[in-house]
Amino acid sequence: MAEGFGPVLGARGAGGPAECAEPEDSDDCGAPAKEPIRVLVVDDHALFRRGLEIVLAQEEDIEVVGEAGDGAEAVDKAADLLPDIVLMDVRMPRRGGIEACTSIKEVAPSARIIMLTISDEEADLYDAIKAGATGYLLKEISTDEVSTAIRAVADGQSQISPSMAAKLLTEFKSMIQRTDERRLVPAPRLTERELEVLKLVATGMNNRDIAKELFISENTVKNHVRNILEKLQLHSRMEAVVYAMREKILEIR
Repeated sequence: MAEGFGPVLGARGAGGPAECAEPEDSDDCGAPAKEPIRVLVVDDHALFRRGLEIVLAQEEDIEVVGEAGDGAEAVDKAADLLPDIVLMDVRMPRRGGIEACTSIKEVAPSARIIMLTISDEEADLYDAIKAGATGYLLKEISTDEVSTAIRAVADGQSQISPSMAAKLLTEFKSMIQRTDERRLVPAPRLTERELEVLKLVATGMNNRDIAKELFISENTVKNHVRNILEKLQLHSRMEAVVYAMREKILEIR
C-alpha cells in the first residue's frame, strides 16, 4: 500500500494491540468501516489492465469491480456495475474513451471519469474535459500516483498531470489575451444606410419588406446585408443582429 494512505488502525503499545469492543464491520478504533472506492478499468491492452488490477488490489480502500477493452464495452459495464471511478484510456478500437465519456455519464451519473493515456495532445485534453472527464493523467505517472488520483477524484477533486495542466493554463491565458485584443479593436463602422437595414433585419423583416420600407430595390438590400456580414465577419443575419446589440452598435427597444 502506498505510504500515508489507507485506514488508520488502532494504536499499538508495549502491551500489544489496543482493544476496541466494536462490531466486526467497524475499524479497530471504533469508526464504521468505509466502503471501498469501486473502480472500472478500461483499456484495450489486457496486460495493462491486469497490471492496474494487481497494483490497485494492494490498496485496501480501492476495489476493481470490472474491466473493459474499449469504450463501447465500458458503457455497458458502467451501466451494470455503477462504479465510483472509471479509469479509462483515450484511444481504443471500436469506441474511444472520450466518445464514451458522455454515454457513461448518462448511464452512471455518479461515476467520475479519469482518462489514463499516453496522449499528451492538447485537443484530447480539452475534448475529454468537455465530455465530462474529471481527471486526465499520462501513463508515465507512478503506480502510487494512480491510487492517489483515484482517492482525490472520488473525494470530489480534479486531477490533471502537471505537464497537461501547464498546457491548459497556457491555453486559458491565450484565450483571455485574444478576448482582450478583440476588445481593443474598434467595432467595424457601418454606414447610416447599413444601420437602417440592420435595424429592420432585427425586427424580422425580409429583404422585400425592407426594400419597400426604405424605397430601394430588393437587390440593393441584398448588397447591404452582404456588406454588413463582411464588415462584421459573420455568417448569418441573426449573428449580425446579436453582434450589433452586444457591441451596442444598435439598440432594439
